[in-house]
Amino acid sequence: MAGHSKFKNIMHRKGAQDKKRSGMFSKLSREITVAAKMGLPDPDMNPRLRAAVNAAKAQSMPKDNIQRAIDKASKGDGENYEEIRYEGFGPGGVSLIIEALSDNRNRTATNVRTAVSKNGGNLGASGSVSHAFDRVGLITYPASVGDAEKVFEAALEAGAEDVTSSEDGHEIWTANADLHEVAKALEPVLGEAEGAKLAWKPQTMVEVSEDDAATLFKLIDALDDDDDVQTVWGNYEVSDEVMAKLG
Repeated sequence: MAGHSKFKNIMHRKGAQDKKRSGMFSKLSREITVAAKMGLPDPDMNPRLRAAVNAAKAQSMPKDNIQRAIDKASKGDGENYEEIRYEGFGPGGVSLIIEALSDNRNRTATNVRTAVSKNGGNLGASGSVSHAFDRVGLITYPASVGDAEKVFEAALEAGAEDVTSSEDGHEIWTANADLHEVAKALEPVLGEAEGAKLAWKPQTMVEVSEDDAATLFKLIDALDDDDDVQTVWGNYEVSDEVMAKLG
């Protein structure tokens, strides 16, 4: 197991989710419904659904909302969402992978393209940047579950490949196929995870300047405001000095 990677993504950009909760429950509900439709509507029998429910609980989503999202799938109600991936570039040559769940591909494509182009970026063809990322599993825990050593030992025992710990929390990386088994093995030691999902981990990082970082964060915020966009992954790295200047 390697030591600590420096990978950062929108899910853990400091304060991003604390300051902007608009649309979060909608995104979480959508993922729960899709997960329930793809397998059994029982979280204990459906690893993806279990991960989605745990992520919703971590954001204090009410139980009634969670159950309603599951019921939508089991009753065949609501929209049919498809998973869509967009690839492109942001300010400073940063590579971006944008994952969406949409019931209207044309609407989502237009909104994503507009958000990217208005904020110093451009979309590329499928595969234009994903070749520079690894498809892996990512399990996240808050810092409150324990110190770096405790989490590292638990992750090693559970079969994880890497751990990144900081004051913001713990990121546990797994092989693509091992995600749900590792997450299950961690629960008796660390409790339910904040999140457990497939991730895009960049093979190399790009450090961005203060000006580029400011524009990049505007781009990510614009995408995050779109209900269809679930996650934005990037190979950007912003120094503590630049983050301090940006506030």
